Amino acid sequence: MPKYMQDDDQISDGVNLLISILVRYPEIGTVSFDPDNNSIKLTFMLSGISWNAEIKTAKQCIIDSIAAYHMLQNIHPDITDVILTDAYEQIAMLTIKRDVHTLSKGEIALIIALLRDGFRERLMSDQNDTMQEEDLMLQEELIDDMLENLKKKRTGHGLIGIREDGRVLVFNK
Repeated sequence: MPKYMQDDDQISDGVNLLISILVRYPEIGTVSFDPDNNSIKLTFMLSGISWNAEIKTAKQCIIDSIAAYHMLQNIHPDITDVILTDAYEQIAMLTIKRDVHTLSKGEIALIIALLRDGFRERLMSDQNDTMQEEDLMLQEELIDDMLENLKKKRTGHGLIGIREDGRVLVFNK
């Protein structure tokens, strides 16, 4: 098992990115970083979902919106996957996998806005009412900075961040 130093910048950037994403966007259930593909997976939980044309339409809307965003921003992503799975009875997991090199804070915000609009009360969220507007802005700046740092440096450490009882936990994979 590899040893990690507390001042390891690569791990610190990855951990800070995952923490900032989870703190800023309470709708994201888990976020993970895969160093092999240099990609990030954002996973959302949707309740009260029935597998019908509505869910397929919503998934296609997300795919089309991300593609339009990429076109408008002149981004040519290596990885863009949108996967919808039936996790449990009346609960679905929506996973969006993106490469780090072309992912931006704006794209994450777009995805969140689409999900908030499309799924409203069905999108499971861990709301934190104590967050002030300046705290949210700080988290957005951190997301931007950490994404830029990960784009510049290749890291070999897989990480996963999860939400549990109002806390954010980050683990090595």
